[in-house]
Amino acid sequence: MNTPLPKVVHPVAGRPMIERVLKAVKGAGAREVRVVVGFGETLVRQIVEPMGAVCFKQEKQLGTADAVRSAQPDSLDGDVVILNGDHPLMETADIEKFRKEFRESKADIAVVTCELEDPASFGRVVRHGGKLRAIVEMKDASHETRKIKEINTGIYVVKSRILNSLLPEIESRNAQGEFYLTDLIQLAVDGGFNVEGLKADPRVALGVNTQVELAEATRLAFARKAARLLESGVMLLQPEATFVEDTVEIEPAAILYPGVFLRGATKIGAFAVVEPGCVLTDARVGANVHLKAGCYITDASIGAGSDMGPYAQLRPGTEVAENCHIGNFVEMKKAKFGRGAKAGHLSYLGDAEIGENTNIGCGTITCNYAADRKKYVTKIGKDVFVGSDSQFVAPVSVGDGAVIGSGSTITKDVPAGALAVTRSPQIIKENYKPRAPGEKK
Repeated sequence: MNTPLPKVVHPVAGRPMIERVLKAVKGAGAREVRVVVGFGETLVRQIVEPMGAVCFKQEKQLGTADAVRSAQPDSLDGDVVILNGDHPLMETADIEKFRKEFRESKADIAVVTCELEDPASFGRVVRHGGKLRAIVEMKDASHETRKIKEINTGIYVVKSRILNSLLPEIESRNAQGEFYLTDLIQLAVDGGFNVEGLKADPRVALGVNTQVELAEATRLAFARKAARLLESGVMLLQPEATFVEDTVEIEPAAILYPGVFLRGATKIGAFAVVEPGCVLTDARVGANVHLKAGCYITDASIGAGSDMGPYAQLRPGTEVAENCHIGNFVEMKKAKFGRGAKAGHLSYLGDAEIGENTNIGCGTITCNYAADRKKYVTKIGKDVFVGSDSQFVAPVSVGDGAVIGSGSTITKDVPAGALAVTRSPQIIKENYKPRAPGEKK
């Protein structure tokens, strides 16, 4: 991968590969999930242990069979599913299908296979009379064997007692001194066990070993999500240029323009419009909201019927109510913006509470960060008119229906219905002629 990160920590469409695999496994109802860790184990543990997985360390990387041994399978019972942490397109439905077919076939051990037009370096699945007989690695395959298109995905389903009886028999018969899990199949065939090959969608065989493959996996994950959104009634003007993570929820009739990036626990209501360049992370967007180009929303909400942008930002903790207007270059942080309120352009509202139907003029700033390095709250009531280029030095409150004159710096509370103006007197000097450079008074 040419990075300092463990391979399985690299993100595919916003989520680490290993997290994607674990979510699929947990969704299939696994009683216990064991993850074998080695290089970069600290980072891997930080992801998988909060998800309920138990980690086992492989002290030396001596092959796939050694990795399985490291997970102490002798303490397991029932059916064991062995997966790769770098197969990020795996889904819960895939694992459920493998388990169902494994039980229906009454197999002792099964390997998941698929057919590829270009099998490349995958191990080939050799069958006799339809029954699986061997897995032959590419480097050991004859010219005829290499013509086989059915390949080993590296995914196995096996009864625990069979796994524990055959695993100790695997030997390292190669220059690398490694123990290969593929040898399980030959040992099972030689031992007279019922061995089956479970055919799957080629998607599950996609392993990631390079940045090129990582990019392809991400492309396919976004494409899959886009297809599901289209099927549900969401309108994507250019699906291949719209990036929506799996965890995002969008109601039918919402419209997404190209270049939109939706992440995390974002939810978007019906008939909402999201224009190009918008980036939403853990955002809550109501019905009929119009997000114009270049807006950022992070861990914040905007109510139904509101519009925002272009180029506006809602930072964490902000709650915008229904039917509000947030214009270009407005930034809000930990602000509560009341129903019908307006902030047309070029304003910063931080640690603020703004009442219903209040108008915030251009260039307004809540000065929330004080010299003591603490942040203070500005409270502005309902139906307030704030003139342009006003500053509110928190903590300060403005009552309902008050008017703030343009260019004012408000440092004291303003009563309801009052006019507050803090402005230097205008001075006019008629027939004024500026002195030339060097001219004496």
